[in-house]
Amino acid sequence: MAEINKELEQLLFGKVLTPQGLIEHGVIAVSGEQIHYAGDAAWLPERYAHWPASGQATDLLIPGFVDVHVHGGAGHDFMYSDTESLNAITKFHSSQGTTTMLATTMTASKSAIDQVFSEVSAYRAAEMPYTQIAGMHLEGPFISPKWSGAQNPEHIVPANIEWLAQWENDYPGMIRQVTLAPEREGALEAILWLRKHGITAALGHTDASFEEVIAAADAGLNQAVHMFNAMTPLHHRKPGAAGAILFDKRIRAEIIADGIHVHPAAISILTRLKKENNLLLITDAMSATGLSDGEYTIGDLPVLVQNGIATLKDNPAALAGSTLTMIRGFRYLIQEVGLSLEEASRAASLTPAASIGMERSIGSLEAGKRGDILRLDAEFNICGVWIGGRPITTS
Repeated sequence: MAEINKELEQLLFGKVLTPQGLIEHGVIAVSGEQIHYAGDAAWLPERYAHWPASGQATDLLIPGFVDVHVHGGAGHDFMYSDTESLNAITKFHSSQGTTTMLATTMTASKSAIDQVFSEVSAYRAAEMPYTQIAGMHLEGPFISPKWSGAQNPEHIVPANIEWLAQWENDYPGMIRQVTLAPEREGALEAILWLRKHGITAALGHTDASFEEVIAAADAGLNQAVHMFNAMTPLHHRKPGAAGAILFDKRIRAEIIADGIHVHPAAISILTRLKKENNLLLITDAMSATGLSDGEYTIGDLPVLVQNGIATLKDNPAALAGSTLTMIRGFRYLIQEVGLSLEEASRAASLTPAASIGMERSIGSLEAGKRGDILRLDAEFNICGVWIGGRPITTS
C-alpha cells in the first residue's frame, strides 16, 4: 500500500455491520492496515480509547466491495494495462466502494493476454494506491462461438492446459478465476486442472446442456459468470445451463444487478436459491463506466453506450459489459430486489472474497482483517472509503 503510516491509529464510529449483524452503536479500531476491533462501542477495549476518532451515530460502516468480474472504467480497459490505465481504473472504482478487484480480460490472442499478465503483475509488485488488484480473471478465450456475446469470436479456442500452466508458472497465484464453456473440447480436463491449483472454474458464454453443466460440476466447476446472460436458458423440459446453476448448490452465481441484464424478479428468484455463500454481485464494468454516453471499446470491439446501456456498435442486440458500479448494484439489491443489508453486503464483499480464497483477510469487518471499510449515509451513498486502513482521496 502506498504511503501507509504503520503507526496510524483511528476509531471510526457509526452503525457497524459485522458478521454477527448490525451493531447500532458501533466502532472500528484500525491501526496501520489492520482492523483491531469491530463491535459495540460500549465494549471497546481501554487500550484503544485514546485513539483519534471520527464519525457519527447515523453513519453506516460496511466492508469494502470485492468485484471479481470487471473489465475497466474511467475510459480504460484492462486489456491495455499500462500503469496510467491501471491507476485510472482502480482510482475510479475505489471511489465507488470497490476495495479489491480482479483484472478481467477478454477473449483475445494469447500474446495479448500475455501482455496483460506482464503489466498487471508489475503493477501489483509496486504499491497500489487505490483498489487492490488481487489477480486476474480470464473470461475466455475458452468459450463457445455460439454465445460469444461481446467477445471477439476470432480468438475463441478450445481449453488449453499448456497455456494455463505457463501463465501459472510465470505468474504464480495471478490466475484467480477462469471462465470457459464446459461443453467444449478439453474443458473438463481444464476444470480439473484449475481446481487442483485452487483457481475458480466458472462457466460462461456457453451452449452447455443441463447434463453437461452437472458433469462439469462433478469435475469441480464451482461458479457461473453473469447469471442468465450468454448461456442456454431455463426451459421446463430442457433446464439448460441456467437451470443447472439454479439447481446445483455447488455452483456459485454472479449477478449484474443493474435492471438491464436481468429482470429484478429473476434476480429475486436467484437469491432465494443462492443463499449464504452462493451469490456474488459483480459489475462486468467496461471502459465507459463513469463516463457519459458515446462510442468506446471493450477489448478490441467497438461499443456504443446510450442511456448508460453498452451494446456492440455492429450488433445493438448484444450487451457489451455494463456501466454498473458496485455501490449502484448494492443499492439495487436492497431497494429493487428486496435483499436485507446483511444479504447484499455478503454478496458484494464476503462471498466474492471467499470465491478467490481471501475470506480470511478481507470481505468483513472483524479483528485481524484488512481495514477495507466504507462509510455510507442513510441513502447508501458513499461518504468515505478506507483501503488497508488508509483513507482514499479520489478527487
